[in-house]
Amino acid sequence: MKLISINLARAQDLPTLEGETVKSGICKRSVVGPQEVKPLGLAGDEQADLSVHGGLSKALYAYPLEHYPFWQTVRAQAKAADWEQPLPHGAMGENLSLTGLLEKDVWIGDVLRFADCELRVSEPRFPCFKFNAVMGFNKAVKLMGESAWCGFYLAVKTPGQLTPGEHFELLPGPREVSITEVFRAKIRGSKRS
Repeated sequence: MKLISINLARAQDLPTLEGETVKSGICKRSVVGPQEVKPLGLAGDEQADLSVHGGLSKALYAYPLEHYPFWQTVRAQAKAADWEQPLPHGAMGENLSLTGLLEKDVWIGDVLRFADCELRVSEPRFPCFKFNAVMGFNKAVKLMGESAWCGFYLAVKTPGQLTPGEHFELLPGPREVSITEVFRAKIRGSKRS
């Protein structure tokens, strides 16, 4: 398992597909070199709506790069803006672009142990209309709901530093409920509401 990219953003205006503008920190971009991890996340990263992003239990957001080819393909089919350009790391709004660890293999309470930092898995990411905006088409949220390729939030267990390219290990937690189970249950519940 490997951390391929660390991605940061300041909150900025994001044009929605409906022609409005909202504040968002979803437009993350890769940074170079070691990055400091504090209890509330990466130094220099921002979230615009702290009621649904950020805080101690959602300090960082991780996303598997294995899903990027799918998103590239559906963006091309939808003829989204810049669809012919490869998606840059951070395009899902993630702080950590990972390989070798998919949602189906991650459980609430598992720990990602890096050389100088430990991060505890807290919950799946539930997409909102801002995800449609950054993907460039109206069905992105629906597709994430159907695939359960949602990524996961992390709490900072041990602050320290993270470096792009470093390997990490997964330390199993209590293994009571997986990221995919929590995500699918909430999506099913929201469809009934």
